[in-house]
Amino acid sequence: MKKILHNARESYQRGELLEIYLPEEPIALFDAWFEDFQAINAYDFNSMTLCTFGLDGFPKARQVLLKEYSSEGFVFFTNYMSNKAREIENTPKVSLLFYWAPLERQVRIQGLASKVDRSVSEAYFKTRPRDSQIGAHTSPQSTIIESREFLEKQFKELKDRFGDMEDIPCPENWGGFIIQPVSFEFWQGRPSRLHDRIVYARTEEGTMWNRYRLAP
Repeated sequence: MKKILHNARESYQRGELLEIYLPEEPIALFDAWFEDFQAINAYDFNSMTLCTFGLDGFPKARQVLLKEYSSEGFVFFTNYMSNKAREIENTPKVSLLFYWAPLERQVRIQGLASKVDRSVSEAYFKTRPRDSQIGAHTSPQSTIIESREFLEKQFKELKDRFGDMEDIPCPENWGGFIIQPVSFEFWQGRPSRLHDRIVYARTEEGTMWNRYRLAP
């Protein structure tokens, strides 16, 4: 079956991205845009697409949740035995995509991923809901399992084992990654498909940013 979508299109008219208003540092623009999106109470406002280089040669993309960001980088947490974690260990060059459709904006980020300090992972783990903490112990992420019932049985057994334990420990194979950006591309939809695309790219010294505009 073929479904034709030739007439599926939008007219982008919600904003503009002009050099005269741009900050020197890309994180300042990202923060302003992120707060704009958070302000409209969007579902999963901190969701981002993480793309890694797969061990089989295919690029791999999936949604993960952004938990911290600063000029130092963007942090998310996962099982270190998962496919994405093993792919990062093999090739630390990754990309992030934030797509904010209601605002007709997207941000593409390229960067280098590395594990956060263990203390950072443990501190965040303590803030998670108890069942999510148990879930981190339960799931052998990205491995083939026999059934849904297998997971539910594992979860129940661990829940019973932890009992009334006040502090569930952070698993050794679970923690965060930080993506340190080397480039940002900010995209703002505009009429007639003449979109604004502004790139910030780190200089070779890594201490400053070059900024330029791309044709849409």
